[in-house]
Amino acid sequence: MGDVILATPIVAELKRIYPEARIDVLVRKGNESLLINNSKINKIFIWDKKGGKYRSLLRNIKNIRKVIYDEVITLQRYTNAGLVTLFAKTKRRIGFDKNAFRSMYTKTVKHSLEGENHEVERNLSLIAHHGAQKLVRPELFPSSNDMELVEDYKSETYFCLAPASVWATKKLPASGWTELINLLLQKGEVKLLGGPDDHDLCDDIQKEFPGGVHNLAGKLTLMQSAALMKDATMNYVNDSGPLHIASAMNAPTRAFFCSTVPKFGFGPLADDAKVIETPLGLDCRPCGNHGFTKCPLGHFKCGKSIVINEESIA
Repeated sequence: MGDVILATPIVAELKRIYPEARIDVLVRKGNESLLINNSKINKIFIWDKKGGKYRSLLRNIKNIRKVIYDEVITLQRYTNAGLVTLFAKTKRRIGFDKNAFRSMYTKTVKHSLEGENHEVERNLSLIAHHGAQKLVRPELFPSSNDMELVEDYKSETYFCLAPASVWATKKLPASGWTELINLLLQKGEVKLLGGPDDHDLCDDIQKEFPGGVHNLAGKLTLMQSAALMKDATMNYVNDSGPLHIASAMNAPTRAFFCSTVPKFGFGPLADDAKVIETPLGLDCRPCGNHGFTKCPLGHFKCGKSIVINEESIA
């Protein structure tokens, strides 16, 4: 999800530079809803990895080959993405230097998590030769129906919290979310967001409170969640997909970083955004580029030592 959202600046910049360009996009099934209302995109190809991974990949390659593109830009650094690029009928193939098929590309760009560049900047470097800006905020376009549906969940003051993540070491511990909610309920209502798989986690958190906390995990689509986050007084997220949704909606964001660090290039991009992380100088942090199912050292100090108080969450 995050990769798709952070790719939208490329679409925006290409359309700005070439208003008449036809821009097609290939995404994994489940992420197409993030782009469906984007008028800058001509066509969305969907790769269904769960419904016959290679059969779907070959079908997409066949359909993509029906068009002669001026340029194919590959953001993913994995072999299958390189295959699509290799077989596409195009004048130019652009991608990062870590792909297995990079020798077949017309132009390669270095990709590194070292340094201070945001992933959006790294992505936009692929089209720097077209005159693209260095940094552009991602964008999402909830439909009018999405906006209308979430109106029922809005009160005068509300906060959105997304406590889940695919990786355990990217999640602020449940006790931290409980502390946070205790502070927020003095000011307004709390909406817990996430997918169907996150419902139980959010339910466990909600049970700690007699009222004012609403578990919307699995009840809202991604775009409906984006519409709700847009008007929240504040959005509290982990280093995960909801962080990038908040960035794309330019919604106020407070992002908890546990085992990972902002310098990897995946921090918030909203105008009102702040990273909240451990005050400890831990030698073990970061322990990896992504995350783990549990702390490799068993103590998870990077998450447990994050301070939750009025000053830190403001």
